[in-house]
Amino acid sequence: MRELRAAVFSLIAPVGVTLVYTRWLHVSNATIIALTFLFIVLITAATSRLRVAVVTSLASMLCFNFFFLPPVGTWTVADPQNWVALFVFLAVSLVASRLSHVARARTAEAVGRRDELARLFDLSRDVLVMTASPDAVSHLARAIARRFDLEYVAITLPEGGGWSVSAAGDGAVHLDEQQLTEAFEAAATSLEFDAYARTYAGHRSIQANGRAVRLVPLRVGTTPIGLLAAAGRPVEPGTLDTLAGVVAIAIERMRFLEERKSAELTRQSEELKTALLATLGHDLRTPLTAIRVAAGNLKAAWLPTEDRAEQSDLILGEVERLTRLFNNVLEMARIDAGAVATEERWSHPSEIVAAARDQVEQTLKAHRVSVTTEPDAPVRLDARLASSALAHLLENAAQYAPRGTSIDVSSELAGTELLIRVRDHGAGLAAGDLSHVFDRFFRGRSAAHARASGTGMGLWIAKGLVRAAHGRIWVENCADGGAQFTIAFPLVAAPAGEESAAS
Repeated sequence: MRELRAAVFSLIAPVGVTLVYTRWLHVSNATIIALTFLFIVLITAATSRLRVAVVTSLASMLCFNFFFLPPVGTWTVADPQNWVALFVFLAVSLVASRLSHVARARTAEAVGRRDELARLFDLSRDVLVMTASPDAVSHLARAIARRFDLEYVAITLPEGGGWSVSAAGDGAVHLDEQQLTEAFEAAATSLEFDAYARTYAGHRSIQANGRAVRLVPLRVGTTPIGLLAAAGRPVEPGTLDTLAGVVAIAIERMRFLEERKSAELTRQSEELKTALLATLGHDLRTPLTAIRVAAGNLKAAWLPTEDRAEQSDLILGEVERLTRLFNNVLEMARIDAGAVATEERWSHPSEIVAAARDQVEQTLKAHRVSVTTEPDAPVRLDARLASSALAHLLENAAQYAPRGTSIDVSSELAGTELLIRVRDHGAGLAAGDLSHVFDRFFRGRSAAHARASGTGMGLWIAKGLVRAAHGRIWVENCADGGAQFTIAFPLVAAPAGEESAAS
């Protein structure tokens, strides 16, 4: 439509100028008339294609000859000088049209190169934010199709004995694996640079479902790693070659990220195994030694009855300690594997506290435990996970608080949450330990001062159990000394009928 409008203007404008100058203004000066026609030709050349400007030049020359050069009204030119003026006018018009066409073409080419460079820059930014994931290559193909406005894009990578194709755009295009193999093998044989097309060897076009698809090798250095298939609007070969280079870098970056992630997981696993073995070796030695000594003492006939009872309690306490240690290892493995199952039921907060105290009964013997559960209304949550997490907090408080001090346990319903608090009267936590207290194998500075035993797994396990029950946990120092741990579980209040049944 744009070219059609320009062609109509090229024919109407000279005729219109002729009518205005002959009928209304009665202009007969050849210079004025020639410059006017030349102005029309220049406007046409600046706004349309070369062929339209040529048509305008010819139409202007014919009007100039027929209506303004004597004898007027005929195609005859009487004065030889007018022949010269007529042909000079035509030559100037054609040269001006050609120059304008060349300038417009170069401007369009520069704008096109600028747009392609902007597309490559935007794609590079897309590549930088991509992470290593199973569908990362598919995301990359969609980003190319979107940035370069292509109807079809596919990133094909050799995999096993076939090809892995990640496509975006028109789903009706199906690439022939034999053609992909031939193009890939051809790209591996030579690496020549075409200075005119600004591309490396290996470009080829194939037909897929009746459409022309361009194949460009993806190279890392001189080694091809795959092919880029593109169909749709025309893209310069040099731009396609550069695009293939960006895609190859993106694929290598994703592979490096996967390798780094795998190496990081391996390193963390090795560190975890080393720390776990060191911790178990240290914490197993003490209770086993105590059990062996106590068991030997029980064999002595001279040992009084009270001392025998004390030695028996010592054995029971160390056995409980070993049991807790192995339970911690099992719970840590389940949390790491995401295999902590939840089972919600109606329970009273007092039942959760009692179950937690039973799990660490021997550890709490050296402390007074104060329990406040008001109101003791039934709530729906996983009581098993809640009591296990609370047991870890009670064990932690018993280890770091001085013997004979009180451990305060309280629960309350606050909005849509059940809050359970465990407060000890020890030295509290160092300011630098507050943000790391729930880290795996972390033992703060207070552990050295209190000479408390442990693996540093308890609070980390408590946090994992609370999260499995969709709750949250935090710690804070109390103003008058000691630390207070708080667990918050989301809950559903019991309906009237179920509340009486639960109670």
